[in-house]
Amino acid sequence: MMTSFAEVSILLVMAAGIGLVGTLLRQPLIVSFIAVGLIAGPSVLDVVHSDAQIDLLSELGIAVLLFLVGIKLDVKLIRSLGAVSVLTGLGQVIFTAFFGYLIGLGLGLGHVTSLYVAVALTFSSTIIIVKLLSDKREIDALHGQIALGFLIVQDLVVVLAMIVLSAIGIGAADVGNGGGHGGGSVLSVLVSGLAMVAGVVLFVRYVANPLTERLARAPELLVIFAIALAAMFAALGDAVGLGKEVGGLMAGIALASTSYRETIAARLAPLRDFLLLFFFIALGATLDLSLLGTHVTGAVIFSIFVLIGNPLIVLAIMGAMGYRKRTGFLAGLTVAQISEFSLIFIAMGVSLGHVADDALGLVTMVGLVTIAASTYMITFSHHLYALFEPLLGVFEREGTPREPSEAGSHKGRGFSIILFGLGRFGTAIGMRLKKRGVQVLGVDFNPQAVKRWRELGLEAEFGDATDPEFVAELPLRDAKWLVSTVPIHPTGLSHEDARRTLIQLVRASGFTGRVAAASHSAAETDTLFRSGADMVLEPFQDAADRAVELLTGAKAEERTEIPEIAAEGRMPA
Repeated sequence: MMTSFAEVSILLVMAAGIGLVGTLLRQPLIVSFIAVGLIAGPSVLDVVHSDAQIDLLSELGIAVLLFLVGIKLDVKLIRSLGAVSVLTGLGQVIFTAFFGYLIGLGLGLGHVTSLYVAVALTFSSTIIIVKLLSDKREIDALHGQIALGFLIVQDLVVVLAMIVLSAIGIGAADVGNGGGHGGGSVLSVLVSGLAMVAGVVLFVRYVANPLTERLARAPELLVIFAIALAAMFAALGDAVGLGKEVGGLMAGIALASTSYRETIAARLAPLRDFLLLFFFIALGATLDLSLLGTHVTGAVIFSIFVLIGNPLIVLAIMGAMGYRKRTGFLAGLTVAQISEFSLIFIAMGVSLGHVADDALGLVTMVGLVTIAASTYMITFSHHLYALFEPLLGVFEREGTPREPSEAGSHKGRGFSIILFGLGRFGTAIGMRLKKRGVQVLGVDFNPQAVKRWRELGLEAEFGDATDPEFVAELPLRDAKWLVSTVPIHPTGLSHEDARRTLIQLVRASGFTGRVAAASHSAAETDTLFRSGADMVLEPFQDAADRAVELLTGAKAEERTEIPEIAAEGRMPA
């Protein structure tokens, strides 16, 4: 008979191998982990028999996951949410739940099951969205910031839904045990819950900051303390009837106001992913592949609803609030999947006896399909927008009051240089151009970067370098140089390179000046020259050249001149 250690080792090897295949297919690990559970489960290899050990690791993983959700729910952050995040988040949750419920009834699922499935469809995966937006360097773009905002709103809905489930489960259990209407148990749990909340408030007020400051002197001890707090609150929440999920969440909230919350979250993220592996393995192992065929029709319909309906809901809400169709479309694509919380939510319903195992299988299939498909949708979001842009005019209000097209405000004004990308390198260039009296216009898709430039006394516009309409409205006629400091996306895909797209767009718009672009490798430099760049700026190489000159006292070499300024850079051979 195989030992538990041997079982876990086999599962880890399978997770590593299948996870590698998943990453090559650009899929999130959630899909790979569920696949591990399905393959290791009774329907295929049947190697999972240490149910108690795997369930223990699974429950600890859920506690840590909810802890990390709680630690992000800082009161100050919640207060700072803009109206668009709140209204879009709540609107998406309400509309998705309403139409999902109707679809469930139409499929004959029953009222309770339809309600559970509908609510599960409203949650989007924060982990997946943040990872994909970060990889595309769009986390600071307007649509990325809005997406993060309504993801926080969704997290709050998750919290509320789990608390409500816990309360319903308590009352139902009491009725089942002959306790009448369950008022006694519910009251007892309510009192216990209020006591836990009071304890958290006192902990935050008097203990959290000084304790974490002391523990932070030994970072490993700080991590152990965070895990211990999550496990302790989860156990306490389970003991009083609130559930491990709510307990873990409250533990995170207890540390959300400390200055070390980001450090704790960063250090616990790998542990969360490791422990959640066992949750998804346990989930996949409980699914009978022979029965999943009965859910194909429902899974296809719900998947289409999530992949198409959720983005349309967000697009419609943002359009009604005055945002451009491009911003609404890119933000809407981020909610075209369900999350790990959807599976946890349904699993809670199964454990409470509210829904059958079939519902868990249905939602799992929807999760696999939507997570896999939405990964490609977000990765190729700009190509999808270009494809569907002619059909999206109905979602944009005239004038877009929330997102004015500022390019028109600079028409008729002369700028020698238009600079895309207002990060550190772009800002350094802009400030030096200003000191030399050169008229420069900065462009960025990050509202905060635009705001910083204006505070420095520089002209700036909010806009996307890959948006043909925006680029065409820029004052290109009098510009002598267009400079891009926008980096290539880490995916390495050439069609995701905004610099090449920008070169194509400005040439198509009739720009007759010269183009310079920043590069960080020899391969990028060659690609940019082939794409039509007249000069390639190499920040690291140029900085190294300048450092050598300063260190050796060597006379600066003759450099190619950009009109009115001395330019660093490489010219095509």
